[in-house]
Amino acid sequence: MRCAGTSLNSKLVSHQREFFAGIVTDAVLTLDADSLDVSMVGIKKVHGGSTTDSQLVTGVAFKKTFSYAGFEQQPKSFDNPKVMLLNLELELKAEKDNAEVRVNSTADYQAIVDAEWGIIYAKLAACVNTGAKVVLSRLAIGDVATQYFADRDIFCAGRVAEEDMRRVQRAVGGSVQTTVNHLKDGGADILGECGRFEERQLGKERYNVFTGCPKAKSATIIVRGGSDQFLEESERSLHDAIMIVRRAIKHPTAVPGGGAIEMDLSRHIRAAAVKIEGKDQLIMSAYARALEVIPRTLCDNAGFDSTEVLNKLRAAHASADGNHCYGVDLDSASVVDTWAKAVWEPAVVKLNALAAATEAACQILAVDETIKNPKNEQPGAPGPPGGGGRGGGMGGMMNRGGRGVRRMR
Repeated sequence: MRCAGTSLNSKLVSHQREFFAGIVTDAVLTLDADSLDVSMVGIKKVHGGSTTDSQLVTGVAFKKTFSYAGFEQQPKSFDNPKVMLLNLELELKAEKDNAEVRVNSTADYQAIVDAEWGIIYAKLAACVNTGAKVVLSRLAIGDVATQYFADRDIFCAGRVAEEDMRRVQRAVGGSVQTTVNHLKDGGADILGECGRFEERQLGKERYNVFTGCPKAKSATIIVRGGSDQFLEESERSLHDAIMIVRRAIKHPTAVPGGGAIEMDLSRHIRAAAVKIEGKDQLIMSAYARALEVIPRTLCDNAGFDSTEVLNKLRAAHASADGNHCYGVDLDSASVVDTWAKAVWEPAVVKLNALAAATEAACQILAVDETIKNPKNEQPGAPGPPGGGGRGGGMGGMMNRGGRGVRRMR
């Protein structure tokens, strides 16, 4: 939860970070512990209300789809219902503009009309005979089918989004049917089930909610807000927090943030560099300076005097108490024990960042020389799009991290 709060600290919802950190943590903990599949966490945006009206639904929820006449007559809640998932239309199709059918009598015309109605009613009867109480379809469910299901106390929804349909399928089980010709008694391989289905009013919108799903655990975060920009930014912020919490659960080790771990690594590398002779000492010293870019950038972005704060950090890390958790305090423009202040970062993120930066720097330094066009040497000729040889990218790339963190204790 503290990792989620740290992630939300610089976001638009930072004033409610404790509230959203609890929601994000509960949502991730709801998932299956083995996979922690974040695709089973949905984020739905609802206009209106305060940010504190946001809520977590321990199940699958999606916005009510377009409906025809007869929808209001359908029941809106079930306990332990069977769920049928379809990918076909349940409505009468209009003929093409250039279609032509020649008949010799009104009886022949009526036979064509009766056959068309017979096809749609046969599909609907096949769905009802399976015993399903909730019917969802990726394609349209017309007014005839809607009224047909309403007369038989069955809930239906057409034009369900593909993402929502996929989450429902994984949560309730069953399979998406593309035809009704082979439906039998609605076995476990065809129909899904859930503990409860209901339609809820959230703000000005109505949502279909599946809870108590046996096949896969899922969660849906309902975000409330007054503007599109706020809701979009909130969704991105919550997604970042979800990924951080998932990573913290899968790799339950953390390091102090605020540039604390970089300053401590820099101190250790400097101490080791003075014991080495030759050019390797210069490389290690440059690596140590590069690690200080993180706290320096934090100070610059916050508008602080980076030189003064970095001097305080070096003195704090060199103190005799041995505390390596001192980092940049963005509240007081000074240093603070970031571990005690709950400014944490997953250790695996730091490991990957330092390893990737070191490998990128080594790749740049492996370039012996660059080839230049002689015409570019002439006065007034435009220069190459990217310059530099062996040392061209060294200064920038050395201001990054390395594998030394793997030896940190």
